[in-house]
Amino acid sequence: MITLTGTPTLTTDRLTLRAPQPQDAPTFIDFYKTDRAQYVGGPKNDKQGWEFFCTELGHWVMRGYGMFVVTYKGDDTPLGIVGHWNPKTWPEQEVGWVIFDPALEGKGIAHEAAKTVIDYTWTTLKWDTIVSYIAYPNTRSIALAERLGAVRDDTAATPGKTYVYRHPRPAA
Repeated sequence: MITLTGTPTLTTDRLTLRAPQPQDAPTFIDFYKTDRAQYVGGPKNDKQGWEFFCTELGHWVMRGYGMFVVTYKGDDTPLGIVGHWNPKTWPEQEVGWVIFDPALEGKGIAHEAAKTVIDYTWTTLKWDTIVSYIAYPNTRSIALAERLGAVRDDTAATPGKTYVYRHPRPAA
């Protein structure tokens, strides 16, 4: 197995958040071929999905942080990706989330993983601010951002047709 050296692994009571691995590519590519990917740059064909998966790996190398693959503890099947995203042209660093299988929605996976990543971002990466860019009208993602305590910031620059949700810094 190839690993991204120095990439952290985060855990919750039921989840593992780890670096993307080559064996995750088929699940990632299959998701990006579906209409469910419409709010995160899809749908994409096989070639585009492959290139985007490689971009996920490269983001870790170029930035030192990136999207974690989310799995249940003890099961290495990818459930989605949650983590950091900051292409060169974006106005701010983002924490985002994608759950691959609609049957997994409503089970708290994205919330649990995003909360863990946000906590890690404040305490370890020590970002000054955290936003989530949410394509409209992605109501499920908006609801999650609000459940995480984020507030819509209509004054912030966006990377496209998105809302900006700003996550509150934890109390000292």
